[in-house]
Amino acid sequence: MSARTVVISPAPTANGDLHLGHIAGPFLAADVHTRYARSQGREVVLGTGFQDTSTFVVTTAHRRGVTPAELVATSAAQISASLEAMGIGVDGYTGDDDRFTKWVVDFIGRLHSAGKLELRTMKFPYSPRSGRFLVDGFASGNCPECLAPCCAGLCESCGQLVAAGELLGVRSTLDPTDPVELREADVLVLPVERYRPQLQAHFAAHAAGLRPHMAQAVTAMLARPLPDFPVTYQTSWGIEVPFPEVAGQRVNPNAEPMAWSMHCSALAAEKRSGSVTAEDALWLAGADSEIVYFLGFDNIYPFAIAGPAMLLALDGRYDLPTRYLTNEFYELDHRKFSTSRGHVVWSRDLAAEVPRDLIRFHLAATSPEHQRTSFSRDALVRVTSSRLVSPWNRIAEEVDRWVGRGPLPVSSRSRRAAARMAARFAESYELAGFSLNRAAETIAEQLARLEARSVTAADAGDFCFEVDRLLRGAAPILMDLAAEALGPDAGAEATSFTPAVLPRLRPAEEQ
Repeated sequence: MSARTVVISPAPTANGDLHLGHIAGPFLAADVHTRYARSQGREVVLGTGFQDTSTFVVTTAHRRGVTPAELVATSAAQISASLEAMGIGVDGYTGDDDRFTKWVVDFIGRLHSAGKLELRTMKFPYSPRSGRFLVDGFASGNCPECLAPCCAGLCESCGQLVAAGELLGVRSTLDPTDPVELREADVLVLPVERYRPQLQAHFAAHAAGLRPHMAQAVTAMLARPLPDFPVTYQTSWGIEVPFPEVAGQRVNPNAEPMAWSMHCSALAAEKRSGSVTAEDALWLAGADSEIVYFLGFDNIYPFAIAGPAMLLALDGRYDLPTRYLTNEFYELDHRKFSTSRGHVVWSRDLAAEVPRDLIRFHLAATSPEHQRTSFSRDALVRVTSSRLVSPWNRIAEEVDRWVGRGPLPVSSRSRRAAARMAARFAESYELAGFSLNRAAETIAEQLARLEARSVTAADAGDFCFEVDRLLRGAAPILMDLAAEALGPDAGAEATSFTPAVLPRLRPAEEQ
């Protein structure tokens, strides 16, 4: 086992607040694993933040009638507040500060100085009316690989890199009526194909660190020649590069992930330790860090193909990430979340109405680990009431009956039952088999088991002890209940237990 685990959830674009789809995927999962690992005495740092260099900031600002800078400032504050409202315990939160910008330029500059970036002539959609090359969020159409609607850069549906000049039915996102033509431009690229054999070997060696859909997609991507990956674009939004052959060009935001991840982990380590950390210290070969991503399936190309290829291009300086815990889309009433259509539930709004433990439990139970799942307010109320709130409150009433009766004996049978519960939780929380779905199911199953027991004076100690051990296992998800209810740990091998009054959960419909 590595000396530390670096947990990263890719930064959301600073073009709005976080809705439940964001939380139900990477953020809750990263937080739950981090809380569990720390409860086992491990060193873990958790980082995320926001990205303001994406062209989607510009397109969203245009749609809302505000400046990109105004949108970034508002969104950055909203994202941070939403993570806090949902109990996501982030250590390092990245932003748009000068330190980050300098590090991105330094990182890309290392590749440039080493001769690993090459000048290529590529075709891009171009708007003669605006005099703008349409890259990433500026260009819309259909994916040439899977035919799904998408923007240039990445396809959300199949995860493939989508060259702007290859979009089918390409049009301007800002103005779909604007005539578009293809024009050539010289940009710097990373010849990713050069590193395909090393990527194939890496993922073959770490196949257990991928969920099936990502494993399938990565295998398909690496089974054929990889296209050149644009590192710079001829656009006016983003981080400007100092390279004379592409003067005035900006870093492709999808070429930032490795530099951003290093910066993110450095900020997280600094917060945990209180001392300054070099941007790439935790990533250096031999640093004994396990790099783990919790991310949406649509982010796999920049974080698992192009990004690691950049690390390989730096000739052994860095270790590569070994685990990617992906998720699919989380929908609202079986339709994709859409802020533009008002089809959305904002995380902070729901957390202001419903106890966040109930939200965390329900999102864990319905997390889109392997296929799209859906949220509805009715289901949240119904499921949390029947599987969490009602059984817990009845169990708490039973425990309260035995408060004040002194240390109660705990049998070896009960200690074995507690050990089995702990093992079930560990199977769900450890990276090798991580599953929010199964963790939530374990909580519900054990609550139902304990609720059904008839408790007598002879086994009251066993009952109260097992309730305590259950709550300790559920603590990474039910963080507020655990913080309020749990006292000093009597230990898994306790032979007696002294119960205390337990708090009650409030049902969602009462909010």
